[in-house]
Amino acid sequence: MDDFEGKVAAVTGAASGIGRAMADRWAGLGMRLALADIEVAPLEVAAEELRSAGTEVITVPTDVSDGDQVDAFAAATFEAFGTAHIVCNNAGVGGGGPMWTLTTADWQWVLGVNLWGVIHGIRAFVPRLVEQGEGQVVNTASVAGLSSPPMMGPYNASKHAVVTISETLRSELNMIADGDFGVTVVCPGWVRTRIADSERNRPEALRNPPAGDQLPAAASALSGILDQGMDPADLAADIEAAVRDDRLYVLSGDEWTPLVRERMELFVTETEAIARSSPALDS
Repeated sequence: MDDFEGKVAAVTGAASGIGRAMADRWAGLGMRLALADIEVAPLEVAAEELRSAGTEVITVPTDVSDGDQVDAFAAATFEAFGTAHIVCNNAGVGGGGPMWTLTTADWQWVLGVNLWGVIHGIRAFVPRLVEQGEGQVVNTASVAGLSSPPMMGPYNASKHAVVTISETLRSELNMIADGDFGVTVVCPGWVRTRIADSERNRPEALRNPPAGDQLPAAASALSGILDQGMDPADLAADIEAAVRDDRLYVLSGDEWTPLVRERMELFVTETEAIARSSPALDS
């Protein structure tokens, strides 16, 4: 995609962080915006700031873990604009700790937002994109979707899933759908967002008793690291470049390449070791 003026971008998690940076970026290219977030007040602040700069914006408060709410976001987008050209399944939360200490509620919350939010976004929007014959899907994963850092089990699981879902969706659209489609999966490292404070949006039904809650402790440890992370605006610029060039992956910075390469090379090393130790199948 190289023509953005007047087109429509739908963004979840748009009130802050990477989502807000993407909204700003698309607005700067002359796009119209459908913005969703679970935090109503910050969502409206973002929308008013964008409108004051001349961007046409609608907002739809949305909990992306709820499929009906994502369906409503997609319906509102198409009702308002008649189309969508870029769909950014971006909303996410963080959390972790030793996996054996985590509760079912911990897993349900993180997977509900990070994984099911993307699944719902694909299910709600992609049939409409296929029908109109064009569209770009941008799914926010993480470098944790290409590696397996400790103390982040639910988060890692969700982001690995988003990576493979994105790879699969790209293959399916290229193989089955007739039109101009693209899929990009965003795999940043540390970015200056409020994800360490995402507990603020955790549903009451999925909260733990204070003594059993591991996620806030893990979030506290992340805060200092995130403060030194990448500016979301710089990541949004990288995302725009990937959409223009129809690239599948966006990684934020060369410092993460060795980590990803090490994991991939381990696969090859282990496979070769198995092959050397196994008797020839044709003997």
